[in-house]
Amino acid sequence: MVETKQCPTCHLPLKAKVIGPVEVEECRKCHGTWFETDELKRAKDAADEDLHWLDFEIWKHAEQFDSKASTRECPAGHEAMVSLLYGETSVEVDFCRSCRGTWLEEGEFEKIIASLEEEVLAKSFSDYVKESLEEAREIVTGPESFLSEWKDFSTVLRLMQNRLFVEHPKLLQTILAAQKGPFR
Repeated sequence: MVETKQCPTCHLPLKAKVIGPVEVEECRKCHGTWFETDELKRAKDAADEDLHWLDFEIWKHAEQFDSKASTRECPAGHEAMVSLLYGETSVEVDFCRSCRGTWLEEGEFEKIIASLEEEVLAKSFSDYVKESLEEAREIVTGPESFLSEWKDFSTVLRLMQNRLFVEHPKLLQTILAAQKGPFR
C-alpha cells in the first residue's frame, strides 16, 4: 500500500505533478511542491541545460545556507524539517534530514532557477577559468559518471568562451574577420 503524502501547510493529500522528466508532488490548494531525494537537482537540470553543472545540493555548501527549525513536518511523515535560506536569494526551502526531501512553496522553484541563471551571468571570465579547472578535476575524481562530468566541463568551457567574448568584443570581431580570410 502506497502512503499518501500530506501537504505540510494545508494538510491535504499531495497530487503528482511533472516538472520536465521529474515527477514530484504538489498541493492542489497552496501549490507547494515536494521534491524527494535528488528530484530538486534533476528538475533544476531539466529547467535550464546551462545550470546542470551548478551543484544544488542542500548540504554541500553549508556556508550558503542559514538554517533554523521549521514549523513544517515532512510530507512523508519522518520528522520536523529545517528551514534553509539559500545563499543570497530570498528562497527559503524546508528540508527533511531523514529522507532528504525538499518542500518549496509556490513560485520558489522558479526563483531558484532565476537566481542560478543570474549567478551564471554574473561570473567573470576568471571565475569560469577556476570553474573549468574544478570541473576538469571532477572528470577524474567526481561522484558522477564520466559522461556527466564531461558534459558539465563542456558546458563550463562554452560559458567561459561566451564570457570571454562579452568581456572582449574586439577579440570576437578579430576572430570572425580572420575566419573570413583575405580570399573570401
